[in-house]
Amino acid sequence: MKSVTPEAAHALEDLWVLDVREADEVAQARLESAQHIPLGELVARLDEVPRDRTVHVLCHVGGRSAQATVFLEAQGLDAVNIDGGIVAWYRAGLPIVTGAD
Repeated sequence: MKSVTPEAAHALEDLWVLDVREADEVAQARLESAQHIPLGELVARLDEVPRDRTVHVLCHVGGRSAQATVFLEAQGLDAVNIDGGIVAWYRAGLPIVTGAD
């Protein structure tokens, strides 16, 4: 499984992020341009994930996104786990949208 730091992911020009957290988590804090598909719905909604680009997968601290990354790779997609999830993203000072925004 490939992984990348939040800083390295954020620096990419063509970053496409799949957020696999639950809706209530996303409502609290999210990346503005991320596509949200909860991990439990990923199999049924696989057609919503692009096959023509690298998919960077994000969750809260990295566990669910690692599971999703392994699954996506098994389906033939180019998937990369974002280490540390949105917690590491926030701690790195990278932009997020909070529920109050």
